[in-house]
Amino acid sequence: MTVETAAGVFLIFLPLAFNGFFLLLGRRFDYPDILRRPTEEILNRFEAGGVGLKLVWYGFMLTAVLFAPLAVLVGQVLAGDDIAVMPTAIVVGVLAAVVQFLGLARWPFLVPALARTYTDPASTPVTREVTKAVFDTFHRYLGVGVGECLGYLLTGIWSVLIGVAMLHSSLFEAWLGWPGIIIGLLLVVGSFEFVGRFEEQGWKFAGTIVPITYIAWSIWLIVSGVVLLLG
Repeated sequence: MTVETAAGVFLIFLPLAFNGFFLLLGRRFDYPDILRRPTEEILNRFEAGGVGLKLVWYGFMLTAVLFAPLAVLVGQVLAGDDIAVMPTAIVVGVLAAVVQFLGLARWPFLVPALARTYTDPASTPVTREVTKAVFDTFHRYLGVGVGECLGYLLTGIWSVLIGVAMLHSSLFEAWLGWPGIIIGLLLVVGSFEFVGRFEEQGWKFAGTIVPITYIAWSIWLIVSGVVLLLG
């Protein structure tokens, strides 16, 4: 299998897997709306989801891990045209995978223990309050800060860099580069949802465009993969 073929397969498979697990979480856990609900509701819903929900979260986490080899493979393909931004794009793409993994890893590994403790009939009110505080802390730090803010930011920068590289690539037409640049810039904007004066309540505009932008991002990746495989 050539590097071009491997990159094309990853470009198609990853967004399909990402959206597949995303839809499953939406049906089983009311994701992502559940993230803005009260902590006690989140923990109770998580515990009620059982092993199946934990496995879905584990699969969703792995889609973030797979973004690292995708970034490397796409970087190798585009590096053949001696495009200056490619080393930076590869590093940014791998970093995007790392921060998104760190943000999602709490769900299959940390939240199950917190949910069990919170829903345990033997737990005291004090124990439940401490459990809620721990969840809220990791939710804001790893979820909002690392996973969402840094994840959107680095994924957006990677998309912009890949879009710019496509404009100068012999394997892609310019019409495929411009959507990547626009989508990447929108993801960068979305990364500021809880930054500065929006820290407490969130920036509604950013919160609205991120889900739509990720759908467009997925389509862009798939089309890029098809073009690469058919080229």
